[in-house]
This record gives sequence, C-alpha cells and structure tokens, in this order.
Amino acid sequence: MSSLHTLRRRVLGDSSSEPSRASSPNPAFKDKHGEHVTLVSTSKLKQLSSKRSKRRQWLVFGLGGLFGVLIAAFFAQQHDVINLEGLMDVNIDSLLDVIPAGIVKDAKDITRHERETVNYDSFAVGLHLQSQGVKARHPVIMIPGVISTGLESWGTEEVSRQYFRKRLWGSWSMMRALVLDKASWKRHIMLDKLTGLDPPGIKLRAAQGFDAADFFITGYWIWSHILENLGALGYDPSNAFTAAYDWRLSCGKLELRDHYFTRLKAHIETGFRTSGEKVVLISHSMGSQVLFYFLHWVEAEGYGDGGPDWVDTFVDSWINISGSMLGALKGYPAVLSGEMKDTAHLNAFAVYGLERFLAKHERVELFRSMPGASSMLPIGGNAVWGNKTFAPDDSKNQTVSYGTFINFKESNSTQSPANLTVEESHSYLMKNSDTWYQEQIQSTYSYGVAHSRAEVERNGKDPRKWMNPLETRLPLAPRLKVYCFYGVGKPTERSYWYREDRDPTSKLNVTIDTALSYGEIDRGVVMGEGDGTVPLLSNGYMCAKGWRMNRYNPAGVTIKVYEMPHEPDRFSPRGGPNTGDHVDILGRASLNDLILRVAGGKGNRVEENYVSNIREYSEKVKIYDD
Repeated sequence: MSSLHTLRRRVLGDSSSEPSRASSPNPAFKDKHGEHVTLVSTSKLKQLSSKRSKRRQWLVFGLGGLFGVLIAAFFAQQHDVINLEGLMDVNIDSLLDVIPAGIVKDAKDITRHERETVNYDSFAVGLHLQSQGVKARHPVIMIPGVISTGLESWGTEEVSRQYFRKRLWGSWSMMRALVLDKASWKRHIMLDKLTGLDPPGIKLRAAQGFDAADFFITGYWIWSHILENLGALGYDPSNAFTAAYDWRLSCGKLELRDHYFTRLKAHIETGFRTSGEKVVLISHSMGSQVLFYFLHWVEAEGYGDGGPDWVDTFVDSWINISGSMLGALKGYPAVLSGEMKDTAHLNAFAVYGLERFLAKHERVELFRSMPGASSMLPIGGNAVWGNKTFAPDDSKNQTVSYGTFINFKESNSTQSPANLTVEESHSYLMKNSDTWYQEQIQSTYSYGVAHSRAEVERNGKDPRKWMNPLETRLPLAPRLKVYCFYGVGKPTERSYWYREDRDPTSKLNVTIDTALSYGEIDRGVVMGEGDGTVPLLSNGYMCAKGWRMNRYNPAGVTIKVYEMPHEPDRFSPRGGPNTGDHVDILGRASLNDLILRVAGGKGNRVEENYVSNIREYSEKVKIYDD
C-alpha cells in the first residue's frame, strides 16, 4: 500500500499523506439503522464527487502513462532488444525515488491529454437524433478489426494457469507478460505453424461481449463511443451484439475451431426473428474482409447452406467502416522484415513495447504465424497498385512512381534485386519465406483479379477467393445497401526503400533503409493518401468503382460512399471529433451520426460525399467491365 500511495502522490500531485479536515464540522445525525450521517450540501456533494472521480482517473491513467514514459526514457538511447524480467524484483518506492521530476511531469501531461481525447459529450449524437424522432429499429451486429478484439487465455495447463481469463492481447496483462515473461507470451500468442491452430497445451480465445471491443486498454477507446450513442438511441444487449473473433486465424480455421460463422449466422437470424426487422451489419478494418467472406460462406452449399436469397432476407445494410478491402500495404514489411511500426495501429506505448521487446526476426516469426494477418497483404496486383512506371494514384509532381512498391538503392544481389511491383514483391516474399508459411498462404488466400463474369461465378465455389472482392461478387441481394464510410487526408505508407541487412547478429536478409531520406522518401518510407493505415485505393476503389461494375455487383446492390476528411484537433492525441484516422474515426461525431441514421432506418437520407480523388484514381485502375 505504501508503494501505491507513493506512486499516487508522485504522479497525482497529492502532497499530503494526512486526510483533509474541515475547519468546522457539519451537524451529524443518526439514520434509522443507527448509523451516523453527516449532512452535506448538494454543491459540496458534487464537488466531492468530482474530486474523487478526477483522482481516480489520475491514478488509472497515471499508472499506464508513467509505465510507458519510464520505459521509453530509460531505454531511449539503447538499440538492443530489451529483456526486463529482472523488473519482477524492483521495488516501486525505490524506483520512484530516482525518477526525475521532469518525467513525472511528462506522465501527468500525457495522461491529461489522454483523458481529454474527446472533449464533447459522448452521448450527444444519439441524444440529438433521438430528439429528431430517430430511434432503434434494426438489430445491430458489429464485426471489429484487429486491434478491437481482445484475446484471453482459457488454458488450464501449468504454463497457462497464471493467465487464465486474462487478456494476452488488448490489456495491460499483455504488456506485463510481454515485458516480464516474453517467451511464455510468444508461446501463447503464436499459432502452430503447421496446423494454423493453437499449439498443444495452449488455448487462446477472443473475448466476447461489448467489453471485448469498447476499449483496447484502459484509456484507449475503440468502439465505446459508438456503443454510447447506440445506447442513447435505445439499443441494449437485446438488439445489439458484438461478433468478436480471433483475428489470428484464417477464416476457414475460424469456422473449424470456433464455429464463428455458424454462430454469426444464428445471431443474425435471431435478431431478425425477435425484432421483425432485418439486421444492420457494422464492420471495421479487417472485420470488413471477414464479413465479405461470411457473405459467401452463408449462402454456399456445404458451408452455411443459406441459399442464394439468405442475405436479401436477413440483412438490411452493411456499414463498411475503413474497410481494408484491398489490403493494407504496411502489412507487407511486417511479414517481410518485422518492421511493423503502426501496423497493428496500437497506441504509442504498445507500439514501443512490441518494437523494443521483440527483435525484428521475432516479429517476422510472430506475424507469419498468424494466417489471419496475412489477409491484409495487398490485393489486385499491378492492375490496382501499378507497374514500374505508373500507378493510378501517382501525383503530377512525383519523382518516383508508387508502382515500384519495394525499392532498393543498391540492386546487386538476390537479396536486393531490382525494384519490385506489388506482384513481384509477393513472389519475393514467398521466395524468402519458410515452406510452412508459403503453404499457409497459398492454401488460404488469393490476391489476383477476375477479368470476366464467368470467372467470378466460378470463384464463388472456391473459399480461397471469398475474401477477395476482385475475384468474387456481392450477394444476389437487390434490397441490400452497402455504406462505405472512411477517412481521407492522412499520410499513409505507400512504398518502401530497402537495403541488405548486413548486421552479423541479424537473422533477416533485408531491412528498411531508415537512413535514406530525400524527396518523397522519409527514412525509407514513401507516403501516399489514405487514413494513416489503409491506402485510399484499398478503402475506396471497390465502393467508388468496383462494386458499380456488373461483374462484381450483378444484382445492383445500392452502394453509397461517404468520405470524411482528416481534420484533427491539434490539442488532442486521438484527433478529436473530426479525425479521419483509421481507428480514431470510430469516435468521430459525423460517423456516429451516419451509423445511427442507418440503424434507425433513415439510411435513405444519407447522401454520398467525396472529398478525395478516388473516382479519378479508380478510372485509372486497369480493371474493366465486361
């Protein structure tokens, strides 16, 4: 208790260890049970409640912020991977005694900014629409993305008992395990390389319920603001559901191990039958790819067995938020060289933790062991992403085309060949990967393009194609509506410059050339348009052009695009109510307004809104209608 009090005093500014005393006590009485009661005015009660709430928040956020600042400050000048198992024996009192006052002040500032991330009433959007007569109508089912789903241990073997029901992804338990018990954390989080399932003796499962998706860690919200506004409109667990999933698994293994799609189908049918209204599906990021797979699975004979009219019968709308329909280019360096900064789009402390406590070759092994993550590799090849001299999203003033996705300043060996397009980069990755990874990818995914309607129809019977919207079609559901909501205007990784990794201690062949900066190149990375994580072409092409082609949308499903410019509040670390960031957009006021209108049956009033050049870029993509 003394160490906790010391931490609170140092971080929260509580300079006194004695309780405060009033100059003149208030009158005291006894209630009907004989307990002493002190009368307090309403204004005084509010003031006391406010102080307690603020101090409690300081404590929660102070602990997390201080931990991150301590680690960052202490190891900022080191370049080796850190092993902190020795911290198990560190006494907090002695540690705090040597903390510089400036670091404590920084911790205060960071936690204060985190609390002020959203400076508007979390329920305001829902209450406003409620006042306009909008109310809960369609049952809502949410399919989160990678970061949104916590993974908790259910193993009862000796190695897992200390983690039972604790989250090893998406909590401070994750950070503690990573820092203090790295080997055990890796053993739990990595899948078996041959089976793509849990290793023997390990049982990690997706956390369920709203708690699985509202916060990643304390203070870092994900879906919480959408849930708050849905609640203001009249939603509760009887008509809203979060379909969390283990994002490490391929879709086929999700059904094999967890019966995920069978349960999702049952939830949708139950929502329809209990309400009499068709369901609205809301997906984010990788969740949009998982949902697209489901739309094929549910109708396919021998799989969901729903038949060709199932989607039209049970689903009213699909709200596709920041959907990485054509992949995320920054997923490629994660599996090639382990350089995953912001790939998982964690907050700063979590990114720092993964990068500092896992060597690059460990990160490569980690990401490759998760077949689900490889669904984010770019789809569409050179037709979408460009060739050696041209890319659809090239700007007039560029000196080097985005079409060369992986570039080498010195091309003089098999490890550093000539500059590579997206298609060539995929071949390069396969050539420089272990056999088990090659087999996992080739048996699970397809990243190509179907150039005829006949080919699209054939692909409908091949589960490897079901995540690829350029090889399969939307359901034959003419009454279905698809809403594409995503942010634009935030620089997003578009291409890379690599070099051979000549570090004798490295187990990798190549690494991003972080020493290279000139022109558009910033430390080996060239930025393009997008939402900070997913490029504009991936977010927008299918919505602006692809699904308006008869080949990919033969039933004429209604498609609406609403782009949201990234206009961050410079005083908010998460961007505030007008952010267009890939994750933080979930707290954006206008996005919440659009979601609630669709859920409330007012989606017909949503008008399309384009602020980027996505339609111009889409016309340059080398995919043409029949």
